[in-house]
Amino acid sequence: PAARAGAEKAGVTQGKGGVTERSVSLNLDSVVQPLALNPWDVVLCVSGTIISCENAIVVAIIFYTPAFRTPMFLLIGSLATADLLAGLGLIFHFAFVYCIQSQAVNLITVGLLVTSFTASVGSLLAITIDRYLSLYNALTYYSERTVTRTYIMLIVTWGFSSCFGLLPVTGWNCLKDISTCSIVKPLTKNNLIILSISFFMVFAVMLQLYIQICKIVCRHAHQIAVQRHFLATSHYVTTKKGISTLAVILGTFASCWLPFAIYCLLGDYTYPALYTYMTVLPATYNSMINPVIYAFRNQEIQKVLWTVFCGCFSSTMPFRSRSPSDV
Repeated sequence: PAARAGAEKAGVTQGKGGVTERSVSLNLDSVVQPLALNPWDVVLCVSGTIISCENAIVVAIIFYTPAFRTPMFLLIGSLATADLLAGLGLIFHFAFVYCIQSQAVNLITVGLLVTSFTASVGSLLAITIDRYLSLYNALTYYSERTVTRTYIMLIVTWGFSSCFGLLPVTGWNCLKDISTCSIVKPLTKNNLIILSISFFMVFAVMLQLYIQICKIVCRHAHQIAVQRHFLATSHYVTTKKGISTLAVILGTFASCWLPFAIYCLLGDYTYPALYTYMTVLPATYNSMINPVIYAFRNQEIQKVLWTVFCGCFSSTMPFRSRSPSDV
């Protein structure tokens, strides 16, 4: 009896046939439970993989092609780099949430996503400014001043983006006070409001610049039609094509980001997570579409791609320098 009592205290019981069985008592509070796989997180991870592959191709082409060291391609490279980091951030966030489950790592990945997406939007603004100046100051665009201006825009874009990304890492988060959380934890409501207001300011500037670009395009098309004695229908077709391209660019940007930016201002942490996923996912699609609009439509990049994948482009054929308004 004494031995049996000692065995029971040790968690050991005597089974039939003399087989010893051990009963295990687990403290569930001390064990990290695996999270149930969220289908929305899987979709975001798949989107991040596609985004990373697309933009990695663009970054590699621009980096390894000396002819692409011009201001226009530097800005496209900045956009592709930001979107590449955004895609990697989505992949890392998925892996860390379901594998490591660490608050510190979560803060770092959220900071990376904030930095990359902010830099992506900032690069789009820089490209828009560059396009406008290439039309407004066409005679002085190809100068050293343009190169200097491009580097200044890149420094400002990535500087502000890095500052926004460091805020949650350096302590501006809602881990200690859940009532201050936004729809995107661990970002605070105030932090997300600042990001949303910044987006609306960028969108307003881009809208104004594209309106001015449309006016310049219409004026140039009319002048060319008069000088070359084109028919009115030719002038109409040329103008319509240019305006349609600008409308697609701005419309894609607005449709991807506006739902999320508006929801950031209206929602809070008590709202269902489904609403956040439904607005975040279209925003990630913008980084998926950007390489198609700004890189793969470029004839020089297309030539490099054909050379790499099938060798259809002759290396003796020179690159034709194009202005940002052509891209």
